[in-house]
Amino acid sequence: MTKLQPVRGTQDLIGEDQRRHAHVVATARRIAALYGCAEWSTPIFEATAVFARNLGETSDVVTKEMYTFEDRGGDSITLRPEGTAGVCRALVSNGLTQTLPQKIFYSGPMFRYERPQKGRYRQFHQIGMEIIGAAEPLADAEAIACGWQILRELGITESVTLNINTLGDRESRDAYRTALVDYLSRYEADLSADSRVRLVKNPLRVLDSKDAGDIRLLADAPMIHQHLNATSAAFYDGLKSTLTRLGLEFIENPRIVRGFDYYNHTAFEFVSTGLGAQGTVLGGGRYDGLVEQMGGPSTPGIGWGAGIERLAMLLATAPAAERMVAIIPLSEGEQGVAIDLLNRLRSADIAADLAYRGNLKRRLDRANKINADRAVLIGADELARGAVTLKTLDDGTQREVAIADLISALR
Repeated sequence: MTKLQPVRGTQDLIGEDQRRHAHVVATARRIAALYGCAEWSTPIFEATAVFARNLGETSDVVTKEMYTFEDRGGDSITLRPEGTAGVCRALVSNGLTQTLPQKIFYSGPMFRYERPQKGRYRQFHQIGMEIIGAAEPLADAEAIACGWQILRELGITESVTLNINTLGDRESRDAYRTALVDYLSRYEADLSADSRVRLVKNPLRVLDSKDAGDIRLLADAPMIHQHLNATSAAFYDGLKSTLTRLGLEFIENPRIVRGFDYYNHTAFEFVSTGLGAQGTVLGGGRYDGLVEQMGGPSTPGIGWGAGIERLAMLLATAPAAERMVAIIPLSEGEQGVAIDLLNRLRSADIAADLAYRGNLKRRLDRANKINADRAVLIGADELARGAVTLKTLDDGTQREVAIADLISALR
């Protein structure tokens, strides 16, 4: 029989990998709560229209990367490729557009059929934050600050830089799109094949091109800042001044764009030097038109997502496994007492384990394997005195402890 392996682009999270993953999620959950976020969990699959509408019918994600299938009822279903669309759908489905603003944190698996590479998988995991119902630049600054604080708590900010840009409001973006198309059309023949397609369908995404020839042409392209109206300029100034007040340093990067009409104003990315060319570890932007596309009222929103795998790779060290207390009866005659003590310790929130079989040496070996730092040795002589031996495994010291005092001694 062929040995079964994980499907390409997936991985098992075990041991150190799982501890890194769990540490990222727990840290993000804790920091998001400080910013007033409630945690939401949405289904890992949705009606395909939820994502096709959110990501654009012609985007690479929709046309090439989504895991889409027809279920037994004939409905088109898609495994979620990102988190924001499901959150906005949930907001509308649950009638929460009347109780705004909503601050939301989420975590969980996402799915994209793309070429696996360093830190990228076909089943990957994200954390994310959304602030829905707040139109002020303070909300954008808060979302960015929350992301920064999570990265700081994870200890990875030394290698990370915040890049921000503005997309302006619809009027500003339309004016900029016209100017950009006028410029790029003069060099259409020199553009890459992908950029020629984008020029027709989604011109702003040409700015995202990684093609060397495109990058040279874009050096002299018009900039969005030249086309901001007074409202958009004031919003961007408000964001920058608030970020400065919060002590967040940033770089203005006009190449950060979002191609669809429901995106506006703020776009941002935290970029790391520790992951090679694909260095974005957390990114997001403002999407004031998305809830309306989901069938809800016109509702402002700002949010971000971050890949857990990529953040976990940047951790300097893996969190240590939890230390345990090993319960070790010295003979079969003490097995019943060992079970009683095991139950008492766990009821007192002390992590403890009992080897199912073996002599003293084998049970001590088992204690080392489960990362125990102490062992409770149960012998007939000690039991006759109402006591056990408490052994510190790291240095080998031991002492006799009354059973009645064992929990306080362990604490």
